[in-house]
Amino acid sequence: MNRRELLTLITAATGTAMIGGTSLLSGCATTTEPRANFSAENIALLDEIAETILPRTTTPGAKDAQVGQFMSVYVNDCYTLDEQTIFHKGLMSFEDTCKKTYSRRFMALQPSEREDFINQLDREAKAGVAAGQMHYFTMIKQLTLFGFFTSEVGATQVLRHLPIPGRFDGDLAYKVGDRGWATR
Repeated sequence: MNRRELLTLITAATGTAMIGGTSLLSGCATTTEPRANFSAENIALLDEIAETILPRTTTPGAKDAQVGQFMSVYVNDCYTLDEQTIFHKGLMSFEDTCKKTYSRRFMALQPSEREDFINQLDREAKAGVAAGQMHYFTMIKQLTLFGFFTSEVGATQVLRHLPIPGRFDGDLAYKVGDRGWATR
């Protein structure tokens, strides 16, 4: 799977183009703008959200790929200041919304409640995207998928990995259910 295929997958899964995706084409811009700080608690929360989206099964989950840490770096280094603001305000409102819905923090929810809450946010995000608004949960979901499938864990233990240059096989047999390919 190359970056273009991954971006297509993310677009299909989230209903919008990858936010901050232009940085993949130009490289992440360095800036003198102030960087938002992510606390260890923020990163742990992002890991739990990501693990709810991509849980560990017979293959590793998002926490195994340290997706929360990846998000903190990507948001700081590749998002514009406006995108960073949306992401951080959304992350702060995430817990408030969870408390209003379940009377407790996300980390205290049962797995089924976490999944229900994430699905509720996903519906809200898709409605916002349809109305032309950028939603923080779309960013989290996109970064979860992007961070996981470009990580060593995702590329080697979930996708089939063949280090470059590998060998060329112009007539590779494909069976339904085969895992996708990844290169790093």
